[in-house]
Amino acid sequence: MTENAARGGLLLGLGAYTMWGVLPLYFRLLATVPAIEVLAHRVIWSLVLLIAVVTAMRRWRTIRAAASGRTIAMLAASATLIAINWLIYIWAVNNGHTLAGSLGYFINPLLNVALGVIVLGERLRKWQGAALALATTGVAAMALVALDTLWISLSLAVSFGLYGLVRKVVAIDSLGGLLIETLLLAPASFGYVLYLGSVGSGAAGRALSTDVLLVALGALTALPLLMFAAAARRLPYSTLALLQYVAPSLQFVVAVAIFGEPLRPLHFLVFGLIWAGCAVFAWDSVRNARAARIAAAER
Repeated sequence: MTENAARGGLLLGLGAYTMWGVLPLYFRLLATVPAIEVLAHRVIWSLVLLIAVVTAMRRWRTIRAAASGRTIAMLAASATLIAINWLIYIWAVNNGHTLAGSLGYFINPLLNVALGVIVLGERLRKWQGAALALATTGVAAMALVALDTLWISLSLAVSFGLYGLVRKVVAIDSLGGLLIETLLLAPASFGYVLYLGSVGSGAAGRALSTDVLLVALGALTALPLLMFAAAARRLPYSTLALLQYVAPSLQFVVAVAIFGEPLRPLHFLVFGLIWAGCAVFAWDSVRNARAARIAAAER
């Protein structure tokens, strides 16, 4: 891997996670639009952009060749999971629970480790186990006192963790998978938006500013996903493991510094344990990757 490719991958990865991190600011501009309607427009306008990208890249034949019955069935499951994740997150942001959402995405990388062990039969390294134990203690502390928002954090972590698991094993590339997922979600999304229009309760068409924000959701959904896919091809796993904490860290800052969500004493304990777990996990990932490179060089 060349230095330019690695630098380009790092910039793409940082760009993707930064966009995800500040996305709550954008959703707040659509606070008057119900979360499920925002989700429907997110799907519709993402599909428009993805069709344009696939057409420009001349990828239709490759995607059709990969779209077997089993692949479609698995992508139907992943599409359902990402729709649930998006819906809960949009609702959480616009109902004053961005902090709980941020906690969910801090938990997610550690949940991925647990899913790898339980479902894929991967072996847990010693320090990964320690990181998982710290995060589990933090979630348990949250459960004791803050049951009212714990469901948000856990549902976001579980839905995105299962989504990543399905996408890890499905036999299709990131662009093709995202296109098919969006196609599968599109009929219900189109139908819902048309229904809202027919009864006169939809947000679209009422104000130009809202229409522009809804249409731009397509780019804000597809662009960071495509940037992340490109970064993943250029960067080692250990670097990606570190970058994945950028988004929830920014969400945390947005929640506290901009939205003014209160930090309870419990939050310091919970986030302290989660951050400690994330730090141990990241350190172990970097250490293991470095050891693997040294071992490969010595062969």
